[in-house]
Amino acid sequence: MKEKVEKVISEKIRPGLQADGGDIELIDVSEDGVVKVKLQGACSGCPMAGMTLQFGVEKALREAIPGFKELINVK
Repeated sequence: MKEKVEKVISEKIRPGLQADGGDIELIDVSEDGVVKVKLQGACSGCPMAGMTLQFGVEKALREAIPGFKELINVK
């Protein structure tokens, strides 16, 4: 599952975040479908970071990866 998560992040999520001066780091993927990430750059302090995680990152992972359960932002 970790490889699939890395692929979704690098192909679908990271380009948009980098275009706005931010980035995302994959911290961990557990066997039970919990993904931990850390927003970086402009995204780390952005007031819209919660919406980016919920409606951008989490949505993309749910659509692409069967077994995905939860997204956790590590600060």
